[in-house]
Parts: sequence; structure tokens; C-alpha cells
Amino acid sequence: MPISSPIGHLDSDCFYVSAERVRFPCLRGIPVGVLGNQGACVIAKSYELKAAGVKTRVPIWEARKICPEAVFVKRDFRWYEVLSRKMLDVLADVSPLVEYYSIDEMFFDASELPRVFGGSMREAALQLQQRMLQEVGVPVSIGIGESKTMAKLGSDTSKPFGVHTLHELTDKQRFDYLKSIPVGELCGVGRRSQAKLEQHRIFNCLDFIRADSKFIQNLLTIKGEALWYELQGESINKIATSRPPHKAISRGGSLGGKTAIAKQQHAWAVRNVERLIEAMDFHGVFARKFSLSLERPNDYGWGGHVVLSEPTNSFKLLCAVFREMLDRSDSRDKAISHMHLIAEKLSYRNEIQRTLFETTYSTHDGRPITESPIDQLATLKQQINQKVGRFAIRSGETLHLPEIYADETNDYDICDVQGKMCF
Repeated sequence: MPISSPIGHLDSDCFYVSAERVRFPCLRGIPVGVLGNQGACVIAKSYELKAAGVKTRVPIWEARKICPEAVFVKRDFRWYEVLSRKMLDVLADVSPLVEYYSIDEMFFDASELPRVFGGSMREAALQLQQRMLQEVGVPVSIGIGESKTMAKLGSDTSKPFGVHTLHELTDKQRFDYLKSIPVGELCGVGRRSQAKLEQHRIFNCLDFIRADSKFIQNLLTIKGEALWYELQGESINKIATSRPPHKAISRGGSLGGKTAIAKQQHAWAVRNVERLIEAMDFHGVFARKFSLSLERPNDYGWGGHVVLSEPTNSFKLLCAVFREMLDRSDSRDKAISHMHLIAEKLSYRNEIQRTLFETTYSTHDGRPITESPIDQLATLKQQINQKVGRFAIRSGETLHLPEIYADETNDYDICDVQGKMCF
């Protein structure tokens, strides 16, 4: 097997619950669930709650029936980000390269661990695990291997609070280990890919690497071939210390239930437009293509898009664009449970020539929507919100969602945590 610089993967155990237990120690040792938008569904659970039979996305009223003694708290992504950044600081102190993969997962160059902590790689990883627990208060699992794929497999299979140093295995130990991992456990192999592989009698990771690499490429594209090499111990996907430029920016998610009321659906669209523009402003981009995706409970979804003649971030124009798409989505009198707004065909603002004149977008029914080169009201709203607080000033159309803005947990979402490689 090829030898390369060891890569580590650190994954927090039940991160949202663990973060709540840092500030509320009374939650330790009991079943705990973290609730999502409007406290409707369980988005994270402790091992105790999982053992009781509660699954992710179960409504709170069902979870209470399954586990009456459980404690449920609303999510607080601002607090979770504080601990996440602290974890990054600890890793940066012991590793020359750290990748902020997600709010609770980091890849890192593990080559310096034995020097920093002393002892073998495994002993050093155990000391890092203890340091993270002592300084941050969050239990983590750590995997170390020759590639990111192997490192992540190591942390996944060592949970909870375990350490796997896969790069130190003998060939026989490695083959036995890969044979024990179903191919569907590989990061990047979804249900459809798993089904394709199983049709060709590839059921575990050992079957996967024993297949021909070109066959895997034909079956799962070049991404599948990269996984094949990574499982062989060749590092294809390097540690990225900064996030590459976005190809698309999206905002939205669960509505915390469902609604068939047109005014509420429009209000959700406007709320997400404000969030989308906020994200575009943060990254300094305009967009030309805008897509809307809707999900309905126990029904098919709907998707549509509009491509504009010029890139924009105009609040007035985007509200009209998404409102029109919503109106022609045949969603009237039909309940919606999820809504996603996506901006694509991005352009950096300092790389495009803006017009000095008004531009017009014609809606589906022929109504013209005029965009001014400088939206003074939107600019003023942005300036005030930056000083006073997020959503201090917002569109009047969002008044149909009073419970959302009254609940502080809705002020900050997981997608507002910047710098992560995913989500």
C-alpha cells in the first residue's frame, strides 16, 4: 500500500447535544433531543435518546410518546459555532493544516501529533481527544489514515469517543477492516450508487477496492474512481485550508411544519430572499439564475428557475421573481413543508460592469418589474441591520410569520456559519 503523510479526521460525538451539555451539565447522562425550526422536529439526539428509539426528523409530539423522560431543547447555532471555532483553535495549535469541513467535523495533517504530544500516533491522538474534551468540553472521535476517506472511515467506526489509526494496520488487518465496512458507509456513496455496486456484487469496501478502477469510474464517474484510490491509501482529495468560491448560494429549509396559506408561503419566500441577499452580500457576488424548490408532505415536489439578462441582488426584483415562481408552482391550496431558494451563475461585483440605467424584468403574465441601479431603501435597511441587529428592519410581507421572528432561535441557521466546506 502507498505511504503518505497521515491525515486525521475529527468528528464530534452528538455535537449539538454535547454543546448543550457544556453549558447545561444537568443534561449529561439523560436522553436529550435538539429541536429544529419552531421546535417541530428532532434534528439531533443523544445516544440515550437514540437507544430509546427516537430517530432524526421525528416530530416532537411523537418523540415524547416514545421517550417521555427525555428533555428537548431548541437549537442555538450561534452557541454551536462558538464551540466549533474553539475546536478549530485547538487543532490549529497542534497541526500545520486544518480543513473546516463542517461545524462538527475537521480534517487535519496529523504528522505533527507524535512530536507535539509524544509517544506513538495512537497515544498522541488519544491525548488530542482528551485535550479537546478538557478545553472545549465536547467529546470527539478521531480517525487517522493515508487519505481523507480512510480517516473519516476511522472516526465513523470508532464512535463514540474512540480512536482508529488505520495507517498503522498491517495489510491483513486493513483488508479485514475494509471487509467489515458496507460500501454504503462510504462518504460519497448514496443509495443509488450503493444499489449499482451491489448489482455487481460489490457489498463492502474490500469488494470495492478489488474491482477494477476503470470499472468503478464507468459505474460511479470520476468521483467514484477517486474514492477507489483513496481507499487504496492514495491521497487524492487534499486538505483544503480555505473554502473554494461558491458555484451556488442557497437559503431556505424546513418551514417547521406545513402551510397552504398563500400569504404565509409568500412571507417565507420574502424571508428567504432577505437571507439569500444577505449571503450574496457577504460573499460579494451578484447572480443571474435563480431557482425555487418546494417540497410537500407525502406528495411530489416542484422546481423552477428564472435566468435574468443581468446579474443582480435587487430585493425588489428578487421578491418579484420568486413570488412569480411560487404563484405558478400550482401550490395554491396545497401545503408546503420545505422551501429552497438558490442563486447561480454568480459574478463577483468587482468584475462586472453595472448599468447606469434602470433594467426591467417581465414577469410570466407580462407585468414589468423595474430595478434601479442603486436601491436606496435596501441599502439603508442593510446598514441599519448591521448596526442594530439582524432582521431589525425587514419586509412588511414577513408580518405573516410573527412566531418565527419572535423566536430568537430563528435568527441564525447552520448555513450562516461561514467558511465550512459543506452545508
